[in-house]
Amino acid sequence: MPRKTKQNDITSPELLRNVNPDNMRLKEDFLNYLKSIQRSPKTIAGYDNDLNIFWAWNLQYNGNKFFPKISKRDYAAYQNWLINENGNSPARVRRLKSAISSMSNFVTNILDDEEEFRDFRPGVRKIENPVLQPVRKKTVWDDEELDGLLNTLSDHGQHKKACALALAMCSGRRKAELCRFRVCDFQEKNLVCGGVLYKTSEPLQTKGFGLGKFIYCYTLAKKFKPYFDAWIKQRDKIGLQSEWLLPDEKDPNRQLAVSTLNSWANTFSRMTGNDFYWHSLRHAFVTGLVRAGIPDNIITQIVGWESSSMCKVYTDIDADEQIGMYFDRNGEVNLNKDTKQSDL
Repeated sequence: MPRKTKQNDITSPELLRNVNPDNMRLKEDFLNYLKSIQRSPKTIAGYDNDLNIFWAWNLQYNGNKFFPKISKRDYAAYQNWLINENGNSPARVRRLKSAISSMSNFVTNILDDEEEFRDFRPGVRKIENPVLQPVRKKTVWDDEELDGLLNTLSDHGQHKKACALALAMCSGRRKAELCRFRVCDFQEKNLVCGGVLYKTSEPLQTKGFGLGKFIYCYTLAKKFKPYFDAWIKQRDKIGLQSEWLLPDEKDPNRQLAVSTLNSWANTFSRMTGNDFYWHSLRHAFVTGLVRAGIPDNIITQIVGWESSSMCKVYTDIDADEQIGMYFDRNGEVNLNKDTKQSDL
């Protein structure tokens, strides 16, 4: 089954209507400030949701206190409730507390000249975070499993799904970014590095501070092209016209919704018997580049990271295999491991 995140259903409209109006006004001022400094809509929506959870708890269990009056003891009680009553993971608790901390920064830096906030101290930061621990089993794919899924989809004529899957495998992009590719990104003129990689015609919006960063994205051409060609052929056959590689089924002028990719992930989980989530293919992509012997600094440029330290995070290779990559079959040290472009 696909990975599940603990969903909070305590923020009903009925509850939120009873939240201290001063707290709701403070939240709205904070969110409007984030809009003014061009934080992404997704980030703002996340803060909105997370702060509503805090307000609902504060209403039900903490006397509906005004934000500046909430004490460190209260924050400790909130964290305990999240962990032991609401069943949130340590990582989720950290994020919920981070929303409070960010709003505290807003109060400290922007509202410090107002009487009601003059002596405000961000007490949430004094509460030690719960220890991070894995709550989900990580899915590590091998090439045979993913190739088998691609073949099954293709054999059943599901070329759009196969194209999306192949694109994720060959580009390592996040699921929201997969929806932003255009058909024109995979023309002959977009081939670079001796025909090994497709490079997008224009920079794509990717995850990053504020509204995100825009970077050129690369896709391994040899592996991806057969599934791209099959999908384009099917599009032509049914008369589908859209600039987007993966258009919305009801409105081809719009990109495919991320919710559709989430639904496909459920389908792929059932088909493979493994926990499928799109981010696992980002790991598979980076791992493939590492196995091909591509240096970390080059992988960093391909993926668009700012630091090569991310390569370690996304490489699903155990220590024995990594060490073995630098020895030949005779047990001799091989420090001149070359990778030909044709191997990609």
